[in-house]
Amino acid sequence: MKKNKAIRTFTLATVLIIQIVFLFLILKSNYDTSNYFAIITILFISATVLFGHSYLDLHHSKYDYEKLSVVIWVPVGAIACHLLNVNYELGSVLSAGIIGTLGSLVPIFNKQSSYLKKLPGAIYCGVFVGMSSNTITPTIGFVLSAGIIAGLFFLLSKNLFIGIGGKLGTMAFLGVFIVYLINLMA
Repeated sequence: MKKNKAIRTFTLATVLIIQIVFLFLILKSNYDTSNYFAIITILFISATVLFGHSYLDLHHSKYDYEKLSVVIWVPVGAIACHLLNVNYELGSVLSAGIIGTLGSLVPIFNKQSSYLKKLPGAIYCGVFVGMSSNTITPTIGFVLSAGIIAGLFFLLSKNLFIGIGGKLGTMAFLGVFIVYLINLMA
């Protein structure tokens, strides 16, 4: 029980910290650092996210994680979308639409399968990784790494942010951002 609570706290803290870091990087690159309105706006957004987490019921009370057999489809979706986007030059939106639509059709093969019903979400999380720009995700190895990290967040966040839109995109963003920072530091 304590271990699950620590993992949940770590996941939530990671999401919050990365969002704050990203907002500050935007601030640093686009605004004069003496622009107090931008600084106050970023602090307000960060405080809203923090207090929203504290006061809203965004999580189930029980701890549960997604199965690894479902999570492996996150990097698969990422690679498939990236290949259509880069190798076949279909563009990120069309590539995401094709892979996302194909992923949503998977449960049709066996309507009673609870496993197949879970795959569209995992595939679509990967699609968000794969539709990133070539300048950010230049190689298939980068996309695979980002897909794996996004899959890890997908695994840990099964009972987090219930009913909040943008969860899959946030998981994909975290994967791409973390791998980008690792490459930047290397």
